[in-house]
Amino acid sequence: MKSYKEQIWQTLFLIAACASIAAVALICIFLFTNGSKAIGEIGLWKFLTGTTWRPGNDIYGILPMIVGSILVTFGAIVVGVPVGVLAAVFMAKFCPKSIHRFLKPLISLLAGIPSVVFGFFGLSLLVPLMGDLTGSNGKNILTASILLGMMILPTIIEVSESSMRAVPESYYEGARALGATHERTTYTVMLPAARSGVMAGIVLGIGRAIGETLAVIWVAGNQPRMPKGLLKGIRTLTANIVLEMGYAADLHRDALIATGVVLFVFILIINLTFSAIKRRMQV
Repeated sequence: MKSYKEQIWQTLFLIAACASIAAVALICIFLFTNGSKAIGEIGLWKFLTGTTWRPGNDIYGILPMIVGSILVTFGAIVVGVPVGVLAAVFMAKFCPKSIHRFLKPLISLLAGIPSVVFGFFGLSLLVPLMGDLTGSNGKNILTASILLGMMILPTIIEVSESSMRAVPESYYEGARALGATHERTTYTVMLPAARSGVMAGIVLGIGRAIGETLAVIWVAGNQPRMPKGLLKGIRTLTANIVLEMGYAADLHRDALIATGVVLFVFILIINLTFSAIKRRMQV
């Protein structure tokens, strides 16, 4: 009877795994099949390095959007990763239980806030504030980076904290037995031991930053041109797709799908890079 139940569960797990693989395969087939048409007609090099995006004139260059996506993602990393990791360290090793009881649900609630709410917050508060502080209109790379850094915080904090709590307590006890202080043990033993999970949290946060659309549309300026500074507006790859897919047709539509292919490859490269870094850290 036990063997029969195990076979049923194994079959269900196999079906679930195959469904996930099939979904990814279908997405890849759709993207590369439709995107290759535009890339073949426009030219890969011209498509990737062109600095002008004018669908009305059949000019499709996505370099400004690639650079824009890289800049806001890097800005989100600079803002969100240090704060997120340090907050996770505090939650795991320094936060009193009475405070942790209330702080943990608040961080989980922050993770569940929809992107449209973050976008409205950025448009209503961050944009005017940054405008007053910088003397610009407030819709720029810096504002988008700060907002995305806030959005990736809960992901980094929750995954990093769970990873630190998963480190065996014997690591902590051994370091303290050798005379290390609580702070030194936390930062030189516990945190490095949890680096694999911390890296996973960072990758998930970066994935959200790259794929975010609505919030970025409202605060980044939506200007499809090469960035000329942190206080200038830009357009990201995701924003470019969302803004124009509703009325695109023919080559324009295929070019937007090809933009999705570039975004897919971009995320894949980031994941592979972090995987390689993690493997080298484990050697």
